Amino acid sequence: MMLSPAEQHAVDRLIELALAEDLGDIGDLTSDCVLPAKAQGRAVLVARKAGRLAGLPVAQRVFERVDASVSFEPLLAEGAAFSAGSALARVTGLMRSLLVAERTALNFVQRLCGIATLTAQYVERLADTGAILLDTRKTTPGWRLLEKYAVRCGGGTNHRLGLYDGVLIKDNHLAALGAGPQAVAQAVALARAKYAQSVPIEVEVDNLEQFEAALQAGPDLILLDNMTPQQLRHARTRRDLLAPSIRLEASGGVTLDTIADIAATGIDRISVGALTHSAVALDIGMDYES
Repeated sequence: MMLSPAEQHAVDRLIELALAEDLGDIGDLTSDCVLPAKAQGRAVLVARKAGRLAGLPVAQRVFERVDASVSFEPLLAEGAAFSAGSALARVTGLMRSLLVAERTALNFVQRLCGIATLTAQYVERLADTGAILLDTRKTTPGWRLLEKYAVRCGGGTNHRLGLYDGVLIKDNHLAALGAGPQAVAQAVALARAKYAQSVPIEVEVDNLEQFEAALQAGPDLILLDNMTPQQLRHARTRRDLLAPSIRLEASGGVTLDTIADIAATGIDRISVGALTHSAVALDIGMDYES
């Protein structure tokens, strides 16, 4: 898997910030006084725990930004599963350069592998259900494109990237219109009148009365927020009967323990904010090779 041009641009901006906060205006005091300027070396990025790989292209750009002469060799493909002790990549070049880039590169890879690993665990729970796993906009500011890239590496699917590439009418939009079924119908009609079929239109509902109004309004998707499996089954049955082209998405408090039961209701999509806001960074180190 490769970074898109937009993702590459986001990566480069983050790398500049990350290196600036690590090096300040002076640089690496330790390496500059301990290591000969021309000393060469080789090291490997090693997983301390099992997981799913994401972020090697980012690490490579970190090393190349520090020193274009550094050689970076990926040893596994993005999205690959690995065990504890697995070598993920090898870097060769000036030792000062390798050590300047080390922590910044590892910080990126650890965070992205953590997201990919958690995503893969959720995807595994959905095996043979037909439901797809989606991320959300609950991302680290500035990191959204990278974190959504990591979700794809873990086997998940990206929801809208931002406010600019899809209509999602949420509870506060409906509240501002007066709430209730009439607000659902009004909001969907306004969105359809402005955008027709140019962008997907989704509306969030949190009770079955709103859901019925949404079915009649005809959005592309209906997001069923914090509903029980029984409510989700009812909604799926009604959708199949009245508007089979509308896709149904479940969201709200989804966990590894509950996602299989949610998928068993026949819902098309399940969105999980925890993929990005609660993923724990995976422990990855860089070991010197003599």
